[in-house]
Amino acid sequence: MRKTYFTPGPAELFPTVERHYQDAFEQQLGSISHRSQKFRDIYKHTVEQLRILMNVPETNGIFFTSSATEIWERLIQNTVEHESFHLVNGSFSKKFYDFSVDLNKFAHKFEKPFGEGFDNAEIIVPEYAELICTTANETSSGVQMRATEIHKLKRANKDKFICVDMVSSAPYPDLDFNIVDSAFFSVQKSFGMPAGLGCWIVNPAMLEKAERMKTHENQIGTYHNLPSLFKNFSKFETPETPNVMAIYVLGKVAEDMNKIGIENIRKQTEKKAKVLYDFAEKCDFLEIFVKNPDHRSQTVVVVNVKDKSAADIIKQVQTDANMVIGSGYGDFKATQLRIANFAAVNLEQVETLVEALRKV
Repeated sequence: MRKTYFTPGPAELFPTVERHYQDAFEQQLGSISHRSQKFRDIYKHTVEQLRILMNVPETNGIFFTSSATEIWERLIQNTVEHESFHLVNGSFSKKFYDFSVDLNKFAHKFEKPFGEGFDNAEIIVPEYAELICTTANETSSGVQMRATEIHKLKRANKDKFICVDMVSSAPYPDLDFNIVDSAFFSVQKSFGMPAGLGCWIVNPAMLEKAERMKTHENQIGTYHNLPSLFKNFSKFETPETPNVMAIYVLGKVAEDMNKIGIENIRKQTEKKAKVLYDFAEKCDFLEIFVKNPDHRSQTVVVVNVKDKSAADIIKQVQTDANMVIGSGYGDFKATQLRIANFAAVNLEQVETLVEALRKV
C-alpha cells in the first residue's frame, strides 16, 4: 500500500507526475539534445505555463538550475557587488545569509527568534545594501512573510533589488512580479516532483546589474551567470545539458495546476491549513508553534508536541494510517512536527491525517 507523504520536502508527488514521467520515457526525452527543436519546445511550454500560473511578465527570464540552493549563490554573485541584507528567522534564511558571507560580501541581517515573522513596518534596510533577501515561507519553522508585506518592503526601497525564496510555498504566494525583482523555488516541495531542479525568475534590471559588474571585473560566476542564462533563454536553450525530463514534467504539472486554477489552489491550501491549525488548537498534546496568525505558514504547518514523543507520533500515524509526517528541523527534531500542506494532498487526505492524529 502506498504511503501519503506530508513531509516538507521531498514531499508527496503531485497526482499526475508519474504519468508525465512515463510519457517522457515513451518520448525518449532522456536522450534528446538540449540544442534540439524538441527541447526548445519543451522549455517554451514550461515557461508559458509558469507565466500563466504565477503571473510572470513576458520580460522576465525563467531559468533552470540544479537546485534552489544553487540560486542563492548565483543571486549574490550576479547582483551584489558589496552588500546584501537578509531577513533571518530560521535555518534556511540563515543559510542564505551565510552564503553571502562565504562569498566575501558585507552581509547584514535582521534576525528574529525561530518561529517569529516579519512585517514591513519594522524593517530598516541598510543604506548601501544592494539586495534584500526575503523568504516567503521558512520551511524550518513554518513562518510565512505575506506577499503584501514583501511588496511594501520593495516599494519603500525602490533603489534596491528584492528577491523572494519561494521554495516551500510556490505557487501559493500571490507575488507581483512587476514589483519584486526575483523569486525562486525547487520542484520537490509544492510542485510535488522528485528533487533535482531549481527554477529562477529574474527581471531585466538584474541582468543589467550583472553585466555592469562583469564589465568592472567582478566575479559573477561562469556558465550560470545571468548574461549567459538570458542569452540562452532568448532561444529557449540552456548553457549546459539540463534535467530535460524534469523541465518537461514541471511544464505538465504547471499546466495541470492551471486547469485547476491558481485561485482554487490558494483557496484549497487555506482551507486545508485551517483544518490542521483548528485541530492543533484544540488538541491536548499539540500546540501551534507560530503565535502570530498572520505569520503562520499555509503550506508548512509546525506544531509543538506536549507530553508525548514526536518520533512516536510519527511512527504511530504511519502504522495506523500509512501517512508520513515530518519531524521538527534541527534542534526541534524531537519536540515538533512539520506537516506539509502542498497541492499534491487534498482535503480528504488532510482530514484522514487529522483523524489519525486524534487517535494517537
